[in-house]
Amino acid sequence: MKCTVKLVWDCEACKWYTDSDDALSLNLESGSFDALVERVRMAVPEMLELNCGYTGSVEITFEASRIDNLEMVS
Repeated sequence: MKCTVKLVWDCEACKWYTDSDDALSLNLESGSFDALVERVRMAVPEMLELNCGYTGSVEITFEASRIDNLEMVS
């Protein structure tokens, strides 16, 4: 099984959070990119097993993006 998890950095909140497809509905966050990747790696197989009964291998593609809000100085 393959799934894609988007990791988004929010500079105002100073945290990474997940934005995944509807099948997973992950709602995780962390102050560290690496910590969030590990949380996702642990949560995805568990969620698939509990919600879908799936116990096979899982390929996770991580996509990272960043949100910056900049104020224009005149």
